[in-house]
Amino acid sequence: MNDVNVSLGGLAGYRSGPTAGPEIDEAVFTIEDLSFWYGGFRALRDITMRIPARTITALIGPSGCGKSTFLRTLNRMNDLIPGVSLSGTVRYHDLDLYGDEVDPVEVRHRIGMVFQKPNPFPKTVYENVAYGPRIHRMASGKGELDDIVEQSLRRAALWDEVFDKLDQSALALSGGQQQRLCIARAIAVGPDVILMDEPASALDPIATLRIEELMYELKETYTIVIVTHNMQQAARVSELTAFFTVDVTEDSQRTGVLVEYDETGRIFTRPSQQRTEDYVSGRFG
Repeated sequence: MNDVNVSLGGLAGYRSGPTAGPEIDEAVFTIEDLSFWYGGFRALRDITMRIPARTITALIGPSGCGKSTFLRTLNRMNDLIPGVSLSGTVRYHDLDLYGDEVDPVEVRHRIGMVFQKPNPFPKTVYENVAYGPRIHRMASGKGELDDIVEQSLRRAALWDEVFDKLDQSALALSGGQQQRLCIARAIAVGPDVILMDEPASALDPIATLRIEELMYELKETYTIVIVTHNMQQAARVSELTAFFTVDVTEDSQRTGVLVEYDETGRIFTRPSQQRTEDYVSGRFG
């Protein structure tokens, strides 16, 4: 899995059905007919979409529509939950993420995750960032590890605030600083993709704006997929937006479906589906 072949061959420009989304020349993820179950509960049904490289893709929709579940399928985080199963395919470049030969730990190395609430380790600022590179043996010595820590903190726009606090507890940082530290921790292992599950929902407006500015800077290097309930945030930071909602099946079960996926400007100003327009305009959800 260390040498990913990014050639997509005849998949360039792939479209399928009314919600397949925009034409994409270089896809990091290609998801086809994805369904996901928690035991007997079908949380997602027949999701098909492609996520391009070095962009910010926002996932929006009402609570319970499967946005976070879908996000976690992209780095196999759901594997940690007993009794889950899926059908369909999730391809990362040309690799089947759920193939028998794929190591889930390596998947999460390449596809990092930042959670809703900042979750720094109860360690120093330095050790939070150094932890991943150390266990993955990415540094040959203390000097090289120091460089990784500094560069990761700089890329997370945090170095100037903590360079003299590296030996202090990360739990002493503000909420916004802790979230940027978690981003630095994700960056430190050299990922290709950063997944963010409502990364600013627990932060004040100023810290939220700083996280949004940081995301925009990071997309020059990383592919970012973000779940957000904040419509303004999705409109501000993302190039593409996918609208999920809940359908009721014939047997009265509720399941998450993808209604529409397109350029963010179109989703918010001229969506092709009435359900999308109703949601982004606040008429339901």
